[in-house]
Amino acid sequence: MNTLSKKSQAITKALLILAILIVVNIISIRVFTRFDLTGQKLYTLTDASKKLVGSLDDRVIVKAYFTEDLPAPYNNNRREVLDMLNDYKAYSHGNLQYEFFNPTGSKGEQEAQQQGIPPVQVQVVNNDKLEVKRAYLGLVMMYEDRKEVLPVIQNVRSLEYDISSALHRLTTRVKKKIGYTTGHGETDLTSLQQAYQGLSKQYTVAPVDLSKPISISSDISALLMIAPTKSFSDSVKFQIDQYLMHGGKIAFLLNAINASLQQQMAQPLSLGLDDLLAQYGVRINQDLVRDAQCANVNLMQQQMGFTIQSQIPFPYMVAASNFSPSNMIVKDLHNVIFPFVSSIDTSTAASKGLKAEVLVRSSKHSGRQTGFFPIDPMHRYTVEELSESNIPLAVVIDGSFKSFFAGKGLATDSLAGNVSDKSPDTRIVVVGDGDFMRDDVARNPDNLAFFANMIDYLTDDAGLITIRSKNVALPSLEEVSDGTKETVKYGNLLAPPMIVIVYGLLRWRSRRARKRIAL
Repeated sequence: MNTLSKKSQAITKALLILAILIVVNIISIRVFTRFDLTGQKLYTLTDASKKLVGSLDDRVIVKAYFTEDLPAPYNNNRREVLDMLNDYKAYSHGNLQYEFFNPTGSKGEQEAQQQGIPPVQVQVVNNDKLEVKRAYLGLVMMYEDRKEVLPVIQNVRSLEYDISSALHRLTTRVKKKIGYTTGHGETDLTSLQQAYQGLSKQYTVAPVDLSKPISISSDISALLMIAPTKSFSDSVKFQIDQYLMHGGKIAFLLNAINASLQQQMAQPLSLGLDDLLAQYGVRINQDLVRDAQCANVNLMQQQMGFTIQSQIPFPYMVAASNFSPSNMIVKDLHNVIFPFVSSIDTSTAASKGLKAEVLVRSSKHSGRQTGFFPIDPMHRYTVEELSESNIPLAVVIDGSFKSFFAGKGLATDSLAGNVSDKSPDTRIVVVGDGDFMRDDVARNPDNLAFFANMIDYLTDDAGLITIRSKNVALPSLEEVSDGTKETVKYGNLLAPPMIVIVYGLLRWRSRRARKRIAL
């Protein structure tokens, strides 16, 4: 009887365990969850992506064209895409479906290419031989009568942003419009290929000729002023002012100093915007910020009759990593390079009822050059020349702005009945450098991210910022003193043998103590 009782208890326990496993599996199928232990939640969809895919009002079909049986790292790309599409599907309430295709044979490859997925050449090792193989690594997303193509999935770190931005483009009926000013020597946004290509995917980008009356239309969500070189007249400033007074948002990306590394000279620029910006609680100082934390420049040098190209740290190429911890524009950036940047003063903003927040500051070892501006890349700066810290380089001003032209009676005929002296709550971004998004500087990915985040912030597309911030490079190493370096160096050399020696001495004393007790 005792044996039968034990057998029945064992069977009961086994059945209970089996029932629990079945229930857990049913729950896991119906309720999706994931445990992500990474610091930045790299393997978890952001709330913005969940909200985007959860708000779909119609079916999105995703066709993934991936060649199977590829070696690493290409097989990892397929697995990452599969995992992420599972996440999107789980939060889509059934409105996102996907299917994987292996494009083999002429028919399969033709279908992939017709969908906009080109073949790419990948290197594989087969029978100890290095071979080149054609492969397909792309996505096609279809919604209603529209289609978005991600032709090649190369960077899985940006996968969530690529998919979510494609979904955003698919489901947005009308793109917001971004204007960039022309007519005053500004940098043409279309000449900034990387910045323009990224911006034009999400927005309609249009030039704004300020020489024409009423050139800033009301449908422009944000206005960009990129590195102008000519002075602005009062009539043009009036247009800019009234755009802001009617709730517009502006990014002033300005060079206060015209500097050239090739000519090794710089001189102040007179843009005629100082009084306008002062009314908005901000001033770009006519100086150049130099920083011990800087990028390198290529310099040709003559050595022993040969011309050698070498990289020289250049303090006027500020590599800023001191960001506001709370503002979403810069919250997850690591390093933005500013060539020939000027400092910014926001001391008058509070007295005008405006909120000023510094987005980017210089490091603990920085300084400013004023007056005469010689540019010598070989100059070695002293401690006294780099004795300042936390110099503001980029700011955002929020609040209700008062018109610079209030009470001055300046109004064009077409604006006479629509002039405002005070704006609703709006915002401007001011950066003391108009060249940080140039193609030669934008090789640093955080430069493009900073520019794109700025536009999203001005147009209230905050969700894209939080998604883009996950596409980050490894953070730069923190700057430490020479004394700390020496301490770490000799600590790594001496600590391991000292630990072994101390451990050996303790074991030896313990054995001697046991022998004495035994005697």
